[in-house]
Amino acid sequence: MRMIKPLNFEWKYRPTFEDKDLAMSYSQWNGEVVNIPHTNLQLPYNYFDETSSCFISCYKKEIEILPEYEGKEVYVCFEGAGHYSRVYLGEVLIGEHKGGYTPFEIRIDQYVKIGQTVTLTVELDSTERKDVPPFGNVVDYLGYGGIYREVSLKIVDPIHIKDVFIKTNDVLKQEKNLSIDCELSKVEAGLSLEVEVQTLEGDVLKTIRVNADKQALIVLSNTISGVELWDLKSPTLYQLVCRVKKENVLVDEVVTRFGFREVSFKTDGFYLNGEKIKLHGLNRHQSYAYVGYAMPKSIQEKDAMILKYELGCNVVRTSHYPQSIHFLNKCDEIGLLVFEEIPGWQHVSELPEWREVVMNNVKEMILRDRNHPSIILWGVRINESGDCEKLYVATNQLARELDPTRQTGGVRCFGGSQLLEDVYTFNDFIHRGHNAVLQEPEVISNSKDAPYLVTEYGGHMFPTKRFDNEGKRLDHALIHARIMNEVYRDDRISGAIGWCMNDYNTHEDFGSGDKICYHGIQDMFRIPKLAASVYASMQADIPVLEISSSMNIGEHAGAILGEVYVFTNLDYVKFYRNEQLIGTFYPNREQFKHLAHPPILIDDMIGDNLAPENFASADEVIIKEVLMYGVVNGADFPEDQLEKIGPVLAKYNKPAKYVEALYNKYVGAWGWKSLTYKFEGYKNDELVKTVVKSGVKEKSLAIEVDNHVLIESETYDATRIVCKAICQNKNLLPYANDALLIEVEGPIELIGPNLISLLGGARGFYIKTKGESGVGRITISSESYQTQKIEVEVIKQ
Repeated sequence: MRMIKPLNFEWKYRPTFEDKDLAMSYSQWNGEVVNIPHTNLQLPYNYFDETSSCFISCYKKEIEILPEYEGKEVYVCFEGAGHYSRVYLGEVLIGEHKGGYTPFEIRIDQYVKIGQTVTLTVELDSTERKDVPPFGNVVDYLGYGGIYREVSLKIVDPIHIKDVFIKTNDVLKQEKNLSIDCELSKVEAGLSLEVEVQTLEGDVLKTIRVNADKQALIVLSNTISGVELWDLKSPTLYQLVCRVKKENVLVDEVVTRFGFREVSFKTDGFYLNGEKIKLHGLNRHQSYAYVGYAMPKSIQEKDAMILKYELGCNVVRTSHYPQSIHFLNKCDEIGLLVFEEIPGWQHVSELPEWREVVMNNVKEMILRDRNHPSIILWGVRINESGDCEKLYVATNQLARELDPTRQTGGVRCFGGSQLLEDVYTFNDFIHRGHNAVLQEPEVISNSKDAPYLVTEYGGHMFPTKRFDNEGKRLDHALIHARIMNEVYRDDRISGAIGWCMNDYNTHEDFGSGDKICYHGIQDMFRIPKLAASVYASMQADIPVLEISSSMNIGEHAGAILGEVYVFTNLDYVKFYRNEQLIGTFYPNREQFKHLAHPPILIDDMIGDNLAPENFASADEVIIKEVLMYGVVNGADFPEDQLEKIGPVLAKYNKPAKYVEALYNKYVGAWGWKSLTYKFEGYKNDELVKTVVKSGVKEKSLAIEVDNHVLIESETYDATRIVCKAICQNKNLLPYANDALLIEVEGPIELIGPNLISLLGGARGFYIKTKGESGVGRITISSESYQTQKIEVEVIKQ
């Protein structure tokens, strides 16, 4: 029977490699003891030499060859190591792999004897090699280094299941078709294959039995009824249990999760199970502050949860490489669609060995992930690369051979590109705030029929930090809102995937000079910017009420408050000033009529306050319009506004300066006493959420912990902790930058530095387990805030 044994604890590591290291056993070799996932070098948050993690390192692991391995094939399996691995047993090179984003396995049983304890050595080249994508030219992200995904030992009988591929067809019929490709390692007389379709709880829904003594690849086809479809709202999963028996004795078993669903990109949009769905989502980089790619299962899963539930996305693109199996598994579980693509960024090398790695990446990506129901499209073109017919004919052909059930895409950033894929996937960066929102699909693709998907927008066209001024943060949010509104308007566009989920470290050729691209709608710690509320408002389950302004005129040039938007998924908002109701405001369907939950524009700061002036109602409307112009543009009213209000002033025998007097009295002016503003959000005429904006009287530090229970199982566990400076109204203080000291004790350790500062009023950090059960204690102290103490429970299984 198959055995899978995790190999993630107690590796030894050195940031150097020498040939003489191979002669030394694990016990003889003096290295730092580390656990996997592991980064080859922890980097600062910003301002560092990005080449500092580009070196060749060495890892060693001791493996005991147990008696139960007798007569078995034994493989060491790597989920991901950056970026060129050479694997040794003793001084013998037993295998190598080029590429940092796809899995590989190396057979070791031919090199060992039962009862031995052997030393596995990995020589890991994390330099940006010219023969390994995405490298060879400039790249707008870091590749990092280290064995950053899990490692395991696979022990199987010489007769075993090599691969299982599950295809579901006719899913809209009562009798659904289930096609199964099961590949065996070898064929012998007396073999049989038993396949069961089960619920995740183990209830058997269908059993198929066939003889398996004729050919290694067994293709089964059968019908099944009474199963539920996998979709966005109810992502029902099943498991296929494949068993190989010899003379009725079980020799191998593989369990594979899958879902019954049908996906298709068509000229008029994307369809899931026959239902047209507009795709809206974000690109995701799998990187984190300090440790790059090296984060365990729970942190990978958290990103999927953020995208689905906090940001309201229904699709994610794994930019620009295949990502963690834990992330994809969670997408399957929660109903988040995935566009997965091969590693690369703009550059296509002429080197044959580079192109060979590209083809291997296509193969390794699809073979690993083709049973994930969440995956709807294969990206088989280097992101934003020029046309390269020879290479991309080959990648598309290979993808279709390995998986005829999914379409292919190839992301480009220019129009008129040769379309070898099934879907024209395009990065549309035309919109900067006050110009065309998106380009015409038929013009870009040179086709009236090609399915069309926008795969990036925003990003470098308007990089925004959480601590940028209020006006820029609002412009950033409105750019995302305008683009999504246009996407929902145009049936020719299947959807759009924004750039991007979170800020990320990059090379010196890009970003803001500090080695960070501030392109995300969240920062590197997944703390949201204002633009995140545009996406969060697209879902209906969690109430959103985000105000674009602090209502402090001193934040703005010339004390001009500007437009105030409420990003919300609620029905309407009541707006108060000093507890006086100014008005009730509704979604701005004139500007954003195609969004399910358009932003609300607070276009009246006066309400009924003009009543004491005894203006006629029609005159009051004109006066309010002119005064609100001043709110947005300043009280230095231009000629057209004075002409507009001129007849009203004449009617009441008021001079032109009277307009400025009204503005100062009813709207606000420099030197006014601070006011209190209240926003009440209503759903179905019930008050759901309230936000109050006023002068800061008190400040405190709010602490949010993602998981209070950490479970160490196949590897260490980790969790994120977010610190936020807030006022007495629970609003974030966006310009707080106080220093925080983080101290931990117990079975946990801190990832990154222990002395940090708030960034834009908030800062995240991560802790991880270190091999023991117990209570972990975190103390957060600051000269500016009361000391906070947190506890987490650690369970080592």
